[in-house]
Amino acid sequence: MKRRDFLRNSTLAGATTLVAAACNTNTEEKKTAGATPATDDAFELNELSIDDLQQKMATGTYSSEQLTNLYLQRIAAIDKSGPTLNSVIELNPDAVTIAQQMDAERKAGKLRGPLHGIPVLIKDNIDTADKMMTTAGSLALAGHIAAKDAFIVTKLREAGAVLLGKTNLSEWANFRSTKSCSGWSSRGGQTKMPYILDHNPCGSSSGSGVAVAANLCAVAVGTETDGSVTCPASVNGTVGIKPTVGLLSRSGIIPISSTQDTAGPLARTVKDAAILLAAMTGVDANDAVTKESEGKGLTDYTKFLDINALKGKRLGVEKKEYENQFLNRLLDIAIALLKEQGAEVIELEYLDKLNKLGDAEYELMKFEFKDGLNKYLSTANANVKTIADVIAFNKANEDKTMPTFKQETMVMSEAKAGLDSKEYKEAFEKSHVGSKKIIDAVLQENKLDALFGLTMGPACSIDTIYGDRWGDVFLTSPAAMSGYPHISVPCGMVYALPVGLSFFSTAYKEGELIGLAYAFEQAGKHRQKPEFKKAFL
Repeated sequence: MKRRDFLRNSTLAGATTLVAAACNTNTEEKKTAGATPATDDAFELNELSIDDLQQKMATGTYSSEQLTNLYLQRIAAIDKSGPTLNSVIELNPDAVTIAQQMDAERKAGKLRGPLHGIPVLIKDNIDTADKMMTTAGSLALAGHIAAKDAFIVTKLREAGAVLLGKTNLSEWANFRSTKSCSGWSSRGGQTKMPYILDHNPCGSSSGSGVAVAANLCAVAVGTETDGSVTCPASVNGTVGIKPTVGLLSRSGIIPISSTQDTAGPLARTVKDAAILLAAMTGVDANDAVTKESEGKGLTDYTKFLDINALKGKRLGVEKKEYENQFLNRLLDIAIALLKEQGAEVIELEYLDKLNKLGDAEYELMKFEFKDGLNKYLSTANANVKTIADVIAFNKANEDKTMPTFKQETMVMSEAKAGLDSKEYKEAFEKSHVGSKKIIDAVLQENKLDALFGLTMGPACSIDTIYGDRWGDVFLTSPAAMSGYPHISVPCGMVYALPVGLSFFSTAYKEGELIGLAYAFEQAGKHRQKPEFKKAFL
């Protein structure tokens, strides 16, 4: 029997009741589970979209300066005190000035576009040539002020965005240790997720995901090599887009993998994510891969926002069940909703083939991390100039930089040969080329528009000593290894924690995926505002 045959005679409402009852029963066994909110949240900008904020600025209800100050007050109230989410690593001292400039332009009749005057947070591995540091959360880069904006930062400034500050992250974008705790950095400390505060925000774009979920900004920018946008989107109840590698420039972003790295938007709605994505696209002479996006990248992805986008689509899902029954039931609900919206769902067995490429992916990353980081540091305004320097700094300052988990991933990367080595070329062929072949074959042979499934399981507990302990649900690697686009959208709650649904397909299919995610979002309305519960006891 197929794993979802029971749905054939069930209604969507019935299935929803089944999962809710199961999850509530599990939670009720622990009466105190998150019972006490850590804050009484009545923030006046809660859950407002970019369109909402633009409408309020257009009518004079708020100015950009007022919005900026409200978000700054919000950060002071719940990020630096109260629940102490610790998602913002540094505030931009020029934020209010930028907002005032955007207000002056609006008053003069000049509007740059949908991001004009909108406060945005960006991850602390993205260069800004201003008064803020760019450190990847590492004390080894403390004091580093970039000489030049990253290409995507230039695009955001041109679009009229107000750079509110920088977000905390898993240090070195979570490529320092295999035993790391997501959301922890030696410079920024531990970021907490806003639904249940003792749970893990995922990473490496932890601060960006948390800040958006907690309404500390309108939208935020993260980066992903494998899961670093889509995982924090999933576990923090937000929308995250990992675009095709090459759609967004990587110049001015501290690298891990030239094959897999990309920036990406995090937002509370699919539309806001689409707006932010479009603002950052463009061909960059300093990132040759972006040349491939010429004629493929768009300046408007909102035209794909169609509530009927699922009608007639053929979507593939892995047949193999998860270990957790609540996750299985949540996926069954999602499938029923997709079918109700007109999609045809085809069950497949393909993930085992892709999962076998994980070792090759890790090898590829280690080779490229050494190469890319050495190149970045060689021209940076930092005291460390090589990956070997970073390793030495961490060792010399071990109590502060490595109080629990260490830096074995960095050490292994530093020991790698160059990108002309046989070992690197084999890893590239197996991981990147191999994953593309598998995904392309699955899509073509089954005449699919996209593949989908749960992005992640619910957040694990924060454990800075023994590290992350994620379950068996992890759908970030296929799109990461292949460089293909991937979007995660809120799907529901398990154990009072958010879980996302992922859609991915072939290169430069961002628009189509945005359409699928939007139709699912509008039909399900699964996004829930966090309550900052203290603990799951």
